Amino acid sequence: MNLVIDAGNTSVKTAVFQNNRLLEKQNFKKENFSKEFQKIRKNFPEITKSIISSVTSGGIEMISELKKSFPVLELDNSTPVPFENRYATPKTLGKDRIALVTAAVNSFPGKNVLIIDAGTCITYDIKTAEEVYLGGAISPGLNMRFNSLHKFTANLPLVIPKPEAELIGNTTQTSILSGIINGIKMELTGTIESYRSQFEDLTVIFTGGDSQILSIPLKNSIFANSNFLLEGLNFILEFNNTQ
Repeated sequence: MNLVIDAGNTSVKTAVFQNNRLLEKQNFKKENFSKEFQKIRKNFPEITKSIISSVTSGGIEMISELKKSFPVLELDNSTPVPFENRYATPKTLGKDRIALVTAAVNSFPGKNVLIIDAGTCITYDIKTAEEVYLGGAISPGLNMRFNSLHKFTANLPLVIPKPEAELIGNTTQTSILSGIINGIKMELTGTIESYRSQFEDLTVIFTGGDSQILSIPLKNSIFANSNFLLEGLNFILEFNNTQ
């Protein structure tokens, strides 16, 4: 049984896997890690190993506490992964993107896969049927766009995101909603079509915290999976356990 941890700047996501099956997942504030970890240990005493992906300095304390209970794999750019990485600057490749590509390799072996992660940023990552990671793109995420319009202008309000927006806004608020919501959806669909023109039989994975707000038509080869990053971390842990 595995414990998977994705530690961000303010919150921590945990998941418990057994035989690649997700048993439980949680999301809580970083300062509550110790208390929540003890609950996980009590509820799942069969956990034998763990992996942590951390973008925060607080990860050091988390790792120290985890190691008191079982072996811990700390994901970094030198961690062995089941794909060839052709990113020109591999040391700058985000841990989340590494995990997402690993999930694509495990779930869709021998296929061209585009992974779209709609989080703080919107990231696009492509892996080929030959299990080669080529790179992708990074653009501002949903809340980043709303906040930037408010922060970097004198009179534009901070608008709360909504799943749908009219094409023609008739107030400042609805105009902002139209520009951002419809703009991102057009970016998503346009990017997918651009990748389709270059990669045959492309499979698309749509994941991330804002993927539901930014819902796009799910065609036969487009799949929504909110657990894709956690699954990728679990696959990395299993891959390294067999090396």
